[in-house]
Amino acid sequence: MEEKKQVPPKNNFLKSIAFWLVIGIMVFWTMSFFSTRTQAPEKFSYSQFLGYVEKGEVKQVSIADQYIKGELKDGRKFTTYAPRDPELVRILIQNKVDVVAKPQESMWRQILVSVLPFLLFIFFLWFFIYRQMQAGGNRALSFAKSRAKLVVEGKPEVTFQDVAGVDEAKEELQEIIEFLKDPKRFQTLGGKIPKGVLLIGPPGTGKTLLAKAVAGEAEVPFFSISGSDFVEMFVGVGAARVRDLFEQAKKHSPCLVFIDEIDAVGRQRFAGLGGGHDEREQTLNQLLVEMDGFDTKGGVIIIAATNRPDVLDPALLRPGRFDRQVVIDKPDVKGREEILKVHSKDVKLGEDIDLAVIARETPGFSGADLANLVNESALLAARRGKQAVSMEEMEEAIERVMTGPERKSRVISDYEKRLIAFHESGHTILGHILPHTDPIHKVSIIPRGVGALGYTIQLPLEDRYIMTRTELMERIIVLMGGRASESLFFKEFTTGAHNDLKIATEMARRMVCDYGMSETLGPITLGSKEEQIFLGRDLLKEKNYSETVASEIDAEVRKIVEECYEKAEEIIKKNEKKVKKLAETLLEKEVLEAAAIRAILDSPRSATKRTKKKPNTSEKSEKTE
Repeated sequence: MEEKKQVPPKNNFLKSIAFWLVIGIMVFWTMSFFSTRTQAPEKFSYSQFLGYVEKGEVKQVSIADQYIKGELKDGRKFTTYAPRDPELVRILIQNKVDVVAKPQESMWRQILVSVLPFLLFIFFLWFFIYRQMQAGGNRALSFAKSRAKLVVEGKPEVTFQDVAGVDEAKEELQEIIEFLKDPKRFQTLGGKIPKGVLLIGPPGTGKTLLAKAVAGEAEVPFFSISGSDFVEMFVGVGAARVRDLFEQAKKHSPCLVFIDEIDAVGRQRFAGLGGGHDEREQTLNQLLVEMDGFDTKGGVIIIAATNRPDVLDPALLRPGRFDRQVVIDKPDVKGREEILKVHSKDVKLGEDIDLAVIARETPGFSGADLANLVNESALLAARRGKQAVSMEEMEEAIERVMTGPERKSRVISDYEKRLIAFHESGHTILGHILPHTDPIHKVSIIPRGVGALGYTIQLPLEDRYIMTRTELMERIIVLMGGRASESLFFKEFTTGAHNDLKIATEMARRMVCDYGMSETLGPITLGSKEEQIFLGRDLLKEKNYSETVASEIDAEVRKIVEECYEKAEEIIKKNEKKVKKLAETLLEKEVLEAAAIRAILDSPRSATKRTKKKPNTSEKSEKTE
């Protein structure tokens, strides 16, 4: 493959320095030239000149043929034109005038000396302006050029060793790598490699990193561009950039083209009042034509990434364009441990660090979240002057990522602090006693983040993907524990349960409308997702049931929440002494770990009691607002 010669950055730097140095010298020369001519010499007649000579007021003269320049003793300068007087020199010498004789300068020389600085100054000024205009013209002419960044082949910056937690996705993309390395092996058998691969997954799961790793493994040129780079305010620019991108890709084949956030240009067409003629849709049309028109025998593979596959145009997803869709989900516990190993390889870890424990404590974390977690723990250790990151910093970093930094400076009255302690104790006692809830990991009454005055963290023993009705009901009971505790011990309701009530109500509504868990309404789904074409297929909930059914839904939601609240009150009343003891300990220590909680409640909860549970996807944290 022909290698592109690039001018070293050092040479460009030296050229720029030389250019501006010449400009500076010319400006200095011009200023010096003008400064020497700030005082224009006086013009004397020949008789005036002789008069000053006879009075002895002339200091010196310079004679060039018949042209005389001189200086008076008072510092004034003058010029005069003398006839051919043979006695002039004798008169000057008699009056003690310093006489300097010079040959007559040619007219062209005088013109050159006088005009050259102006000409040079004008030339460099014009050159500078022309250069700027040319650069602007190039930018204007390159408006339709693709803005894709090209990473040429060579030593790969990112490989599959830098990507962890997505083993299935790497296996799917291994075929692409083998084709880019040896296209003939597939072509001889008549096989056709997919033209496009669409990476789908939540933000932060490593879609861009995985695309770079594919290019690094295949050791081919890698074009990287964002979907928003195609669209401009000028009509036709996006389509022109798409054409230019594919032309460049064909010149560098075999190569890889990566389009990040393709939903910026790939949204469903005819999604606006203007019909199908707006700039974004023209760009999409050109992209569809290019993907359908080029042949993979040329060795050009398109990889795109999005976290909104639901809004993409169906024509973009049909076979022959993005043939293969690779889902990159949030990692499981094993994947999280591998990701932590990748991100912590350059961090000094203490001997007490156990990445397997940290992986278990971070369900629902994406790769970006885990990278942020490791970085936060390193910053905390450096702030405390430690030589290595310990488990303490890791634990605190988890809480910082989940709930925000501690706000110990916030002044809270003793009464409110006591309210918060009993509120969190209500959550904790229910999470500890109920058999189908996740174990309590930590409870705190130290404010964190924006609105959390206290929080209770529950960690599952495994990742979860399926929830039973009993488990959902017990989750709502735990959420109601804070409000039930406030009502029992303070005979008041506070705003601290706002977030708990919001989550509980939403969970109960989904049980009724989405999961078909209502005994009254039966196993049906209520409400459909409506595609609003004027909003680009943004999904909204459509009410596809009658007012009578709506009343029944509200009644069922209320029934579930009230039933869970009554159950929470009942359990807290039975364990009133334990709640008080836990709250008093919280007021004293502010933060309690799982072991301390079990010691206070006098009923150690065995982990083996919950081994029959299915894996969980997310960690729960009840916050007091």
